[in-house]
Amino acid sequence: MTHADQRDFGILDAAISGSRQGGPSFSRGHRLLRLVWTVAWTLLAAWTPAPLFRWRALLLRLFGAALCRNARVHGSARIWYPPHLIMEENTLIGRGAILYNIAPIRIGNSATVSQGAHLCTGTHVIDDPSFQLTAKPIVIGANAWIAAEAFVGPGVVVGEGAVLGARGVAFRDIPAWSVYAGNPARLLRRRPTSP
Repeated sequence: MTHADQRDFGILDAAISGSRQGGPSFSRGHRLLRLVWTVAWTLLAAWTPAPLFRWRALLLRLFGAALCRNARVHGSARIWYPPHLIMEENTLIGRGAILYNIAPIRIGNSATVSQGAHLCTGTHVIDDPSFQLTAKPIVIGANAWIAAEAFVGPGVVVGEGAVLGARGVAFRDIPAWSVYAGNPARLLRRRPTSP
């Protein structure tokens, strides 16, 4: 992606902002929205009991997330930037999940992101002297399952019906209706194609 593409996600040019020397990676407005969001989630949602899914979904929508009516997010989940979250019908983000969504994360119909899973859209250009922050969207396909404490890296597409097993680490796409596990994630077997 080009620097122009990264600006669409609110990322500043590290060579200009001096982020490696402690300067910001995001604009003041972007940081302010995230601060207000973090305070609101902490005070109004993080402590709420599991059955209050609708309340937490309403709060996410107020901050720009696109959630279908029965999308469910646990209070202990951490959503970095709500405007970059898209959850389709019958989706779930489990307890303690972390969505570092500098770029958009789309969770398809009936997909599950289990407890402690980490979806990370951001990384750095390690050969750039400025250590430029960069981001790529993540897509979790319909009927897919990201199991407990699994990690999904920037730009990964988890295909329809695919499974990333517990503590699996995916830096490459996972084909539809397949089961992957391990670090790095490797194919274990295929799944039947009906959910």
